[in-house]
Amino acid sequence: MTTFIDNKSAVAALFQAALAKAYPSLTDFVIEVEKPKNPDHGHFAVNSALHLAKKLGVKPRDIAEAIVAALPESDLLANTPDIAGPGFINTRLSLAAETRVIGSIFARGDTFGKSTVGNNREVMVEFVSANPTGPLHVGHGRAAAIGDTLARLLSWQGYKVSREFYYNDAGVQINNLMLSVQARLRQRADASLVFPETGYHGEYIREIAERYAEKFPADALGNNEDHVREFAVAYLRNEQDLDLKAFDVQFENYFLESSLYSDGLVEKTVDQLIKNGKTYELDGALWLKSTDYGDDKDRVMRKSDGTFTYFVPDVAYHVNKWQRGFGRAIVELGADHHGSLARVHAGLQAMEMGVPVGYPDYVLHQMITVMRGGEEVKISKRAGSYVTLRELIDEVGRDATRYFFVMRKSDSQLTFDIDLARSKSEENPVYYVQYAHARICSVLAQWTQTGGDESALRAVDHAPLVSKYESDLMRALADWPSLLAHAATELAPHLIAVYLGELAAKLHTYYNAERFLIDDEPLKLARLSLILATKQVLKNGLAVLGVSAPEKM
Repeated sequence: MTTFIDNKSAVAALFQAALAKAYPSLTDFVIEVEKPKNPDHGHFAVNSALHLAKKLGVKPRDIAEAIVAALPESDLLANTPDIAGPGFINTRLSLAAETRVIGSIFARGDTFGKSTVGNNREVMVEFVSANPTGPLHVGHGRAAAIGDTLARLLSWQGYKVSREFYYNDAGVQINNLMLSVQARLRQRADASLVFPETGYHGEYIREIAERYAEKFPADALGNNEDHVREFAVAYLRNEQDLDLKAFDVQFENYFLESSLYSDGLVEKTVDQLIKNGKTYELDGALWLKSTDYGDDKDRVMRKSDGTFTYFVPDVAYHVNKWQRGFGRAIVELGADHHGSLARVHAGLQAMEMGVPVGYPDYVLHQMITVMRGGEEVKISKRAGSYVTLRELIDEVGRDATRYFFVMRKSDSQLTFDIDLARSKSEENPVYYVQYAHARICSVLAQWTQTGGDESALRAVDHAPLVSKYESDLMRALADWPSLLAHAATELAPHLIAVYLGELAAKLHTYYNAERFLIDDEPLKLARLSLILATKQVLKNGLAVLGVSAPEKM
């Protein structure tokens, strides 16, 4: 697999070689290349001369001149770089450098942008991890979209990714689920019975009760509490699985919180922390010395009644991940879990088993506000107290739902405008990107209907591509591999959506400014070749987001 060297990296390497020739002693200085804010200044700028002036005791402009004079022969730059102001070096790419990305895209196709940097190292991405106490809500949906996109991103970087769902099938909330279903069962026989205030009030509880009564008529009142609990959890797990399937999200493994207790993992973890001298007893409770690891105060692990606080099984769970061989683990959570992160990290360090500081990585998402007709939507017909993921998918479609959930930075609040998501306009970000792909398909279809052959576009002369629109588009295409790598490093899937929006904008601008099916055969073929390459990158980017690339809209 040949690796495509993006233009920015290629320019940096060229200037690094020039620096080594001009100043051989500077073996540890790394050339930095940036895109100028003003495009009139060129495609890339190098300001290293300003940083080196004090170190070398030489005027920055003299350093810039020496570096430019030492540039190796290359077809990368259009001409000799300009030196502006006190020593800024501004460069422009040659036509050969700009157009080479087209051939690379054709050579790699659906894999253009993929990297082997991960070297098949194992990484776990845990996400959604919803309590099996009700249908998935839109917050779970955002977690699913972000987590699944992170997994896809890391796969594209060459990691061996395992997706895991942690089921909180133990504790007070599960008992509350059982009591809620039991109450609905008993109301079937006596409607005057009062439903518990702390119970789950959604219509889905009635559905579970009805299904239970149909399957187990001998226990129509739900007297067998263990049986009711087991049935309700299984029912809702299946419901959540169906929701995730509709969202095109799959998991390699499901981990049950209850197994941490049944397999003795929580007790083993606590015993190890005691053995390591990382705990103490006070007021009848067992405390973790979490302040030794940067926490603002020590934390209770085992309360005076003998029950564990909620972060203890989390520590045991991550110990289990480490012992399963996942040297890297990423957890996608709602921002409301932020308070537990420091104590989990502290607990893992206190285990003294070689877990790296900062393990696992956390990606937090903020809440979602769902709007329709300018007003907030707060409740569901089925769940009652919240909007379900399934209802949102049914209303706006899987593609729009997934795209909207990842198009903003994870830790920023998101307003999901149903009317916008359903609209067929350039204001709708997913429609805007998908329409760019479909628009290219339409142009190519018109050409092939007159006898054109797409395969011929892979070997045309790109010399006619000299317009500003073509230059902008080609440079954007060349950014795709490095953008992917950066998004994976930063665990920032929203950067993919941002990139696709910008690429689509350049395509639409090009489409509105130029004609493609023209009489000038060399120019026509060159332009068609460029948009065919653009179509491929749009498709690849949408694939990373788990969104389709329609040919017609």
